[in-house]
Amino acid sequence: MFRVMTIAAVIALSTATFAGDATQTTTAVNKTEEKVNATGSDYRTIEFMTIDGAKTNLNAFKGKVVLVVNVASKCGFTPQYKGLEELYKKYKDRGVVVIGFPANNFGGQEPGTNEEIKMFCTGNYGVNFPMMAKISVRGDDIHPLYAYLTQKSPLPGEIQWNFNKFLLDQSGNVIARWPSKVEPMSTEITGKIEELLKGAKAKS
Repeated sequence: MFRVMTIAAVIALSTATFAGDATQTTTAVNKTEEKVNATGSDYRTIEFMTIDGAKTNLNAFKGKVVLVVNVASKCGFTPQYKGLEELYKKYKDRGVVVIGFPANNFGGQEPGTNEEIKMFCTGNYGVNFPMMAKISVRGDDIHPLYAYLTQKSPLPGEIQWNFNKFLLDQSGNVIARWPSKVEPMSTEITGKIEELLKGAKAKS
């Protein structure tokens, strides 16, 4: 009788544990869904902060080709800051902007404050392209903009590491995406930018 009760107790405990795990998983999924749904009908209106503390959103860059990059200061890909700045300088007068979003989601490679990040970028790489305040690009605390980019955009998929890149056209539509290893000045990226610029010129 004692053995039967013990087995029954184990089964009951296992069931309760499984139910608890399932509840936690469901809660995490629901939180992410809330962030995606919070984008409303237009993700371009989602607010984020500049590295200097001003509110902005993607509509502030309407009419420009935008390269959105999650960046970090202590990553093997950190030297790509140089390429990002080179890309910005080459194309900014033609209506292209690079936007950097510092994030500490991978290996603790962006531990600094916004002020420290700004000093690092300008001091080491002469960054002049717009830098935003530090955010999270994955997980339970993912920023709503990245919740959209990674789950509801035409090119979904979780951010895998620092320096992932999204390219938005002049209307703010996500039209291309590249992993960390693709260099900013690669023909993959510059070719797509040229294509968008030529398309806009032809329409005008």
